[in-house]
Amino acid sequence: MNLRSTALGGRRHRPGRVDASAIRQSWLREVIKTWATTVSLDSGRFKLVFAACLVASDALHARPGGGQDYTKLRFADMQAVFTAMSRICRTTDDELASRSYRQQSFGCFMEIVDFGRKTDMLTGMPGSFDRDKTLVLPPEETSEDAAGRAVPEPVIAQLDAHLALMGVGFSYGEMEPADIELMMQTAYLVLRDTGRRPIEISSLRLKCLEAHGDENTLIRDNVKKRRYGRKFPITRETAAVIRTWQARRRQLEVPSRSQKYLFPSITDRSGIAHMGASLANAMREWVAAIPVLLSDELDEQGNRLPFDRSLIFPYTFRHSYAQRHADAGVPVDVLKELMDHRSIVTTMSYHQVSLKRKREAITTMRKHTIDRSGRPAPFTSTTDYEAQSVAVPFGNCREPSNVKAGGKACGIRFQCAGCGFYRPDPSYLPAIEEHVNDLRADRETAKAMDADDFVVRNLTDQITAFTNVADTMRDRLRRLPQDEREEIEEASAVLRKVRATRDHKLLPLTVIGKETPDAC
Repeated sequence: MNLRSTALGGRRHRPGRVDASAIRQSWLREVIKTWATTVSLDSGRFKLVFAACLVASDALHARPGGGQDYTKLRFADMQAVFTAMSRICRTTDDELASRSYRQQSFGCFMEIVDFGRKTDMLTGMPGSFDRDKTLVLPPEETSEDAAGRAVPEPVIAQLDAHLALMGVGFSYGEMEPADIELMMQTAYLVLRDTGRRPIEISSLRLKCLEAHGDENTLIRDNVKKRRYGRKFPITRETAAVIRTWQARRRQLEVPSRSQKYLFPSITDRSGIAHMGASLANAMREWVAAIPVLLSDELDEQGNRLPFDRSLIFPYTFRHSYAQRHADAGVPVDVLKELMDHRSIVTTMSYHQVSLKRKREAITTMRKHTIDRSGRPAPFTSTTDYEAQSVAVPFGNCREPSNVKAGGKACGIRFQCAGCGFYRPDPSYLPAIEEHVNDLRADRETAKAMDADDFVVRNLTDQITAFTNVADTMRDRLRRLPQDEREEIEEASAVLRKVRATRDHKLLPLTVIGKETPDAC
């Protein structure tokens, strides 16, 4: 092929050859060859188009039939190609390529398809295998660390409950399925627990841990800022997860260039020596495989709505880490160092979101509190809600000694629906519903154990009382105008998130630098 050089003068400095065997579909190879010899183009343009077709070829190869017969391609196949294009990463640091590059790559592939149709090389290709207005990438965020993109803690809890599905059925070179699953699960847990950027996790060295007594330190490279060998404190549990994988990893045969990495690349032919976009791909498949994933938002009947699974990808766990610590009251200067933010303004955004959301949510919710009998029992002010009550598992409690003890001195073991100091509000509905289900399971267990009647009767009475509380709140919500219901649902989500992080076990907050004590 006679390609113009991108250099001044348009002449190539050396002849170029392209191995088209990497394109798995014969029809696509032939169209590319004809296109390259027919259209006047420079080498840079050809490289861009060829790279896009490689991505499309791999995506089609993973589809039923491998994309070998172009007359059988459908819109679902085009969606698979677009999805693959949307996940193109930079080869330098494994972060997503720019939106414009990914969208341009999809356009390059479509240019080849259009050429094949116009030249009758693809006669019979279905019209459904074509562009569509839905195949557009979302706008890029102005700041990758902007607050507000965190995966909610209750959703993370649901992900953790289905951790065993992570990596199941995912292909990773010659690695055995059990090893793939453990590797992907380890990568997720470290990502979740440390809040590091995905590239910092995927590029961890095999020897990435240091231990001094009970203190464990993760050694990682801040690739984005080119600061290498940085040290970061982690919990004993996170260190144990890493050590388990280290022991398995040392027994594996991995590509020669991946020997020093904790998470190796698939093959020696990979663009990078450690795990790249595979973590994002495995996570996407894992999230899609979870049967039910619920948000904190409620429908008109008070049922939790499904969570938008497209909002879960590796980088969002960095946001979750930051928001979790901000909600827990970690000082902004400490959080800035933990997050390695360039500006404290970015870190402050998490604290501002936390405080503002909480105040607004309490202002809304204090008016919709009831007592155990379902009678309205609003708090007189936001201060009254916070200072004169304490959050317990199924609602607020106003019993003075329990308030003083931070909710840890309940005299009747959290049988809240039978207590005169009980003050639930709609934000507790999911917790109450879950507790009712647990009580029903306990009652069946008690019956199977031939427990005394008073045990079964106590469980039944609790089920009835908590059910009445939940039904009363739902009825009150149904009678409210739509806009007020939506306001309460939003406030409920915020307060549940605050409560979910209240007792969360924080990471050690000692910031350790390799050379300077104020950097991590």
